[in-house]
Amino acid sequence: MQRLDNIDNLQRRKKPLSFKVGDLVRVHVKVQEAGRERIQVFQGTVIGRKGSGARETFTVRKVSFGVGVERTFPVHSPRVSKVEIKSRGHTRRAKLYYLREKVGKKARLREKAGVVIAKQIAESETSEVEERSEEEASLEKDEESKEPDTQTKREKPEPQEEQGEEEPEAKEVASEDSKTQV
Repeated sequence: MQRLDNIDNLQRRKKPLSFKVGDLVRVHVKVQEAGRERIQVFQGTVIGRKGSGARETFTVRKVSFGVGVERTFPVHSPRVSKVEIKSRGHTRRAKLYYLREKVGKKARLREKAGVVIAKQIAESETSEVEERSEEEASLEKDEESKEPDTQTKREKPEPQEEQGEEEPEAKEVASEDSKTQV
């Protein structure tokens, strides 16, 4: 039994996913198509978590074009690149299978209110924010090193009033030799 536990521990994620049943999540899944690998996003409500250890799974449900779609993901799979928590749902059950029969507004969950939830979401996204801030800092340094543009602002010409016939203004035409008035 100890050997299986050791294998299970090797298969697990380094950072555990911190979402619960009822949360609205965006699951980023690696998909292989025609020899290429890309990331596909599946957004929906977590309706259940099942199992333990390396075999733990969670089910996400969304309604697409009026049809309910459920997808089950292994928590510790390398195919699941990340799980973003969009909002926390207030639930009193471990499985939300009753949402399958609900349609429209009745299928929605209440959001948890409070500052604690905002802090938890912020902590889960801090790594993304740190990466973005480093990129922005490098861009700002590049912009500071460049000289500011010396372009002047162009003013819009004032519209001419239409009062009878006015004489057209003399226009300058540039020729190769000299400027002449028309």
